[in-house]
Amino acid sequence: MTGAGRGIGKAIAEAYGEAGASVCCIARTFSEIQSTAAEIEGKGGRALAVAADVCDVDAVRTAFAQAAQTLGGIDIVVINAGIIATNGPVEDSDPRRWKETLDTNLLGAYHCARAAIPHLRRRGAGKIITVGSGLGHRGRPGGSAYSSSKAGLWMLTRVLAQELAPYRISVNELVPGPVRTSISTGVAGSAGQAPFAETEWFKAPADVVPLALFLATQPDFGPTAQSYSLMRRDG
Repeated sequence: MTGAGRGIGKAIAEAYGEAGASVCCIARTFSEIQSTAAEIEGKGGRALAVAADVCDVDAVRTAFAQAAQTLGGIDIVVINAGIIATNGPVEDSDPRRWKETLDTNLLGAYHCARAAIPHLRRRGAGKIITVGSGLGHRGRPGGSAYSSSKAGLWMLTRVLAQELAPYRISVNELVPGPVRTSISTGVAGSAGQAPFAETEWFKAPADVVPLALFLATQPDFGPTAQSYSLMRRDG
């Protein structure tokens, strides 16, 4: 579980732990994932905290190997780590910050999937759940970096599902819609544009948990290459 130190990732990690899963919590900030792991274990669960930056391919590979060795294998991978490093029109954008967003949200997801696949194949089945965004399906003026990274993640999800179907490994996207987390403060449109419609459901991280549990409990020969959304809007 990447991005498990706070927000959506923390809520899902703790819910999986309560449901009986052994959870490896991965994020850059060790104190945060250590806290998540402690909360899981405090409720009788089993958890491991491993600090790693998803942009570092070697660190990611080591983290997944440690998780498999310590917890006895890998069955479910939730790719959740994400940032919004920049907003604003493409013309005025900072190339370094634009790249930083793609490096974390898309390349980081690629690193995680690539590191996880051998462990999932070894088990003979498994699930990968990518945490996407409605902006990856529709986009928004001023959000080119984040929207492009999430659009790429959705296509990566679909291609992975095609590649891994023969091995009974499903790959699906979970689209939370707007959630009250630190990253949601970075979601903005062009000047004067409200980031979300008044009719949108602005959630707490815990509101995403039921869908995350649903995806984790589907049969091995269940849905794959699908996008599941909690949004209240079209696109």
